[in-house]
Amino acid sequence: MTTHPMSPVDAAWFHMDGPANLAMVTGVMLTRERFDFDRVKAVYQQRILGFDRFRQRVVERGFPVSSPHWEEMPNFDIGQHIHHVALPAPHDQAALTTLLDDIASAPLDHEQPLWQVHVVDDVDGGSALIMRYHHCIGDGTAMMAVIEQLADDAPESPPATVAAEDPAAEEASGAGRVVPALDAIGRQAAKALALAGSAVDAVAHPRELIDKAALLLQGTEMLVAELLKRPDPRSPFKGDFGLRKRVAWSSPVALDDVKAIGAFAGAKVNDVLVAGMTGALRSYLRRRGVEVNETTVRAMVPVDLRPPDRVGKLGNEFGLVVLDLAVASPRRMDRLAKTKERMDALKRSPEAAAMLALFNVFGRAPKAVEDFATWIFGSKASVVMTNVVGPRTTLRLAGVPIERMMFWVPHPGRQLGMGISILSYRGTATLAVIADAHLLPDPEAITDQFNREFAAMLRQVRAAAAKTPAAKPAARKAAAKAVARKPAVRPKAPRRPRSAAGR
Repeated sequence: MTTHPMSPVDAAWFHMDGPANLAMVTGVMLTRERFDFDRVKAVYQQRILGFDRFRQRVVERGFPVSSPHWEEMPNFDIGQHIHHVALPAPHDQAALTTLLDDIASAPLDHEQPLWQVHVVDDVDGGSALIMRYHHCIGDGTAMMAVIEQLADDAPESPPATVAAEDPAAEEASGAGRVVPALDAIGRQAAKALALAGSAVDAVAHPRELIDKAALLLQGTEMLVAELLKRPDPRSPFKGDFGLRKRVAWSSPVALDDVKAIGAFAGAKVNDVLVAGMTGALRSYLRRRGVEVNETTVRAMVPVDLRPPDRVGKLGNEFGLVVLDLAVASPRRMDRLAKTKERMDALKRSPEAAAMLALFNVFGRAPKAVEDFATWIFGSKASVVMTNVVGPRTTLRLAGVPIERMMFWVPHPGRQLGMGISILSYRGTATLAVIADAHLLPDPEAITDQFNREFAAMLRQVRAAAAKTPAAKPAARKAAAKAVARKPAVRPKAPRRPRSAAGR
């Protein structure tokens, strides 16, 4: 049977599964028209199988320490992975949320390649396509490349061709995984240095190599400083987990409105969205009885470090940084200013590259070692938060226009109780939350509050712009544009009653 080792970083994510907290990504596409199931299945058969990992299962091989390998699935049958279901009455968002809760709570079959698709009929008159995959297959950037291969940007686009992955290249990257720790750290640190900037020619540019070594050392020092911080306190976002998951998503917000707020405050799109999310978390915690002015909530945030020659390839190519969310700030614009300041500091930080180097080391170690490291780092934060830039134009899958897209990032391990994802598509952004049902039985309270926070920020900017004729021209122009347009917030779906499993 043909096998080749996982890369160390992907192996680290494969081992990240907790007993009740799986490292699975769940995404959904919503359409106004109905999918033809047979046509969707044919698209997946034709296009996704060009990516090797979608027809390979994971097996553990090796001695004295076994490690995960990719193995071609014997007698691969795509019918094992693509399912056709009808949404129960009343066929609305609440019914779809219940179905997503069930799917997101279930493990995948490790005897098969680690992905599945559900084509759902009768969703508000249209369809939904739910796709799940294990994080070891790829990160958010990689999966956007997969979506773009599956979908078309015109009604009658020619079939896409997918270049197969090169097993030999991955085998080389994962070879020699049982090595002395110092040797592994040195070799993987060199890889992280290359990712931190342009490639280094150590002979021609020895000064640059020294500078990058200092950069990685600085990143390592920052990681040590993070480890010395007190853990995030126990809260509705942090505690003992159950098996059940709950999901929710916001109404879409217009990126033009996000940019208007950012232009007025001198902030970026991501700063505005994270500040709105932070305000929603503050409101939720206060409602749950937490003294928000005295607490800390930190987020583990992925930072894309994918080099140019890996664009469009599967796998995980990101580091992590720890972001202190400004939940203790009572004023919206103060939260935005602090969010921008902290995000800017992280952008200049080498912490992400140092964390990627550690993932390379952890991926070579036994699972018990990685579990201990995950426990240490996970204690410092409460949530996982990610922001992925999606297509700007309407995509079609099997000839059907995709109206909306969103996804739920996993919060693996034993302590991070919630994952928060922001995905932009067609000029809007949607915030999605997945959480442990025991800790957080009502994630829709957070997504609803996010929309209220965003609308309040927009009103505040409009009012300030109207009172400040001397505002910067760019800010005045953006704010004036926002004044002429209402926020892209749709009516909320009916709130469903909490189930006993979610209490």
